[in-house]
Amino acid sequence: MTFPGRFAEQLIADRLHTVSLSFLVDGLVVRDGGVAANIAYGMAQLGMPPTLVGAVGPDFADYRSRLERHGVDCGSVLTSRSSYTARFVCTTDQDSCQIASFYPGAMAEAADIDLAAVIGSEPVDLAVIGPDDPVAMRRHAAACRRLGVPFAADPSQQLARMSGPDIADFVTGARYLLTNEYEYDLLCGKLGGAGATVLDAVGVVVTTLAEDGVRIRAGGGITRIPAVTGASVVDPTGGGDAFRAGFLYGVTHGLLLDVAAALGCQMGAYAIGAPGTQEYRVVPDRLVANLSDAYGRRVSAAVAEVLTSCAAAAAG
Repeated sequence: MTFPGRFAEQLIADRLHTVSLSFLVDGLVVRDGGVAANIAYGMAQLGMPPTLVGAVGPDFADYRSRLERHGVDCGSVLTSRSSYTARFVCTTDQDSCQIASFYPGAMAEAADIDLAAVIGSEPVDLAVIGPDDPVAMRRHAAACRRLGVPFAADPSQQLARMSGPDIADFVTGARYLLTNEYEYDLLCGKLGGAGATVLDAVGVVVTTLAEDGVRIRAGGGITRIPAVTGASVVDPTGGGDAFRAGFLYGVTHGLLLDVAAALGCQMGAYAIGAPGTQEYRVVPDRLVANLSDAYGRRVSAAVAEVLTSCAAAAAG
């Protein structure tokens, strides 16, 4: 939903303890989403067939069909018999500020998924563990460490529900830790004195900075990658997920961290330039041209080579 005003103008500083607001919004649009599905969709748009793992409700059938048509493997999804698929209800104002509610529904059963059984004996490039039932997140991370499967930890909204020890248990040993700037500060605050030790056990720390781009800490150094300049914002929801799709696609295909981050930023620009989280389309030639304009020939050539290689592998 979209509110054609500013939330901030409706808030009275000395009445926040009794706030009671109703916003008359411009229309209601229902779109497919969810962090894992958004990332999987973005990877599939780049030609990489991801496997979606999570818990859904009996209302998932149409969504499953759509994801599978776009190249996402949904064979490992657990279907609840009693709960609806999780729902995120969001209202965005004209400054792109958001007020939202989240209903977890079937997500509460995600801890019943045995990630080791899902993985089996198949080689896995990377497991991406996004915001889910906190018990499931920690269980999946433990399974990855036990199996020697590299994983990316993306706690996102669930940081608010997790204690310092829970966070440490989740992210320790991750190859990548992905957060936005606010989440990173919250994570460090909850870890307290153990923060440095925990983060030192993470291979690469990736922090998205909205219009300021991305900060990457790896090997004792810090690299900053600017955002795509002049990107139009139609709907900011899902921009971070699209970034993750591009970045993780890049690193799993051997791209340098800064090149993978540039690809992620371009994917994020596509996502925020379209309504909803899975309404953008990736056209390889246009992607390469856009990357060349935004980041130069070195980045676009490296991405073009990987795209071509993936397309050839898929064809033959």
